Amino acid sequence: MTGARMELKGKEAVLADLAETIGKTEDKRGLFDAIGASLAVSTQHRFETETDPEGNPWPASLRALTEGGRTLTDTARLVQSITHEATAEGVAVGTNVIYAAIHQTGGVIKAKTSKGLRFRGPGNGGWVTKQSVEMPRRAFLGLDDEDESEIRALCADWLGAADDKGGADARR
Repeated sequence: MTGARMELKGKEAVLADLAETIGKTEDKRGLFDAIGASLAVSTQHRFETETDPEGNPWPASLRALTEGGRTLTDTARLVQSITHEATAEGVAVGTNVIYAAIHQTGGVIKAKTSKGLRFRGPGNGGWVTKQSVEMPRRAFLGLDDEDESEIRALCADWLGAADDKGGADARR
């Protein structure tokens, strides 16, 4: 996954709970796979609500304003690319879509040539040429409060299932 990926920081409580849980198990891949699947679904849901992990609405895209539809969902390529990759050491949730990072973080897109960037503008939909455009931040990756609760529940279930099946050797 090279398009958009982030490391979670500032969620110390849930990360501490996760660290405690994984410290009690030998094979963690099943737990990380369950967490990744849950976070991928949660991330995809943000495309429906058009909100970031903090619950803030995304700035509407020019295309959504001029043509209608939802922001970041014209072809649905980005939302459909959200996936997870679980290993014995952790889980990554993200996408390999190259333009995902600029939407996740926002920033300036600069033209590579003197011809500039060309796109349909607002209003009458005429063509506009610019040397650079400011892309607003439309974060879709990250943890919200429901994700934190779900991770805690998955950890509790994981430990309970492991204990019910005879300890460390019976991990999923």
